[in-house]
Amino acid sequence: MVHSMTGFAAATGGRGDYRWAWDIRSVNARGLDLRLRLPDWIAGLEQGVRAALTGRLARGNVSLTLRVTREAGGEEIQIDEPAMTAVLSALKRIEAAARLHDLALAPTTAAEVLTMRGVQMGSGAEEDTAPLLKALMADLPALLDDFTAMRAAEGRALVAVLQGQLDTVESQVARAAAAAEARAARSHELLRENLARVMDNAEGADEARVAQELALIAVKADIREELDRLTAHIAAARDLLAGQGPVGRKLDFLMQEFNREANTLCSKAQSTDLTRIGLDLKATIDQMREQVQNVE
Repeated sequence: MVHSMTGFAAATGGRGDYRWAWDIRSVNARGLDLRLRLPDWIAGLEQGVRAALTGRLARGNVSLTLRVTREAGGEEIQIDEPAMTAVLSALKRIEAAARLHDLALAPTTAAEVLTMRGVQMGSGAEEDTAPLLKALMADLPALLDDFTAMRAAEGRALVAVLQGQLDTVESQVARAAAAAEARAARSHELLRENLARVMDNAEGADEARVAQELALIAVKADIREELDRLTAHIAAARDLLAGQGPVGRKLDFLMQEFNREANTLCSKAQSTDLTRIGLDLKATIDQMREQVQNVE
């Protein structure tokens, strides 16, 4: 099943005095780029989350945020005072620079400061965070299920669009074949006329040699190979869309091949009809390429 690289999911949970909120979203990227904002006082959390994501995702710029809070009445969460001071100082400098550039920034809340790396030390120097880690990791698969389900739904929509565009390309290739067929008869007639004209005005010219050169020109103007390759590319693209696993990179490479054949067809056109069809073909291929950028 084809997946999109665009997706979003959120979930909340809790254990004992702790409450947490997950947020994960992604956009397209050349590879898998993970950007994690996690409480660093929970030992082993980042390694576990990173392993879970790489096991489920192949491509995309993925941002995951986890906010963990503790209800009133629990043990007081300890704060690293120097780290908090450094964070507040950095925020102050950023806000000052933004004002100089006439930029308005959203206010930073205390809860957001608390989740920044190094600020929160946990609820006690000797607290065992293993049970909390276990609960968080048990909560993560359901979030990823929702996330991948959305990417799959987006992928189905992408497939429908791409299949329609492939149908358009197939129709344009058929039109190009018909236009080339119509051009062929006229081309043969023009070659004979040109050969007669050359022989009438070039005393002593080798008729066989001239005929050979004109035949070579005709071969260079033949677009049957380009049409055959475009037909093969259409079949390959449909196979990829019907296959399993990440196919975005392969489709991206295939779009380059589509474009190469369309460019060659335009350069060989030698007729208004074929040129018009070739330009329409290039436009459709460019639309396909834009959609393919979102395929995992």
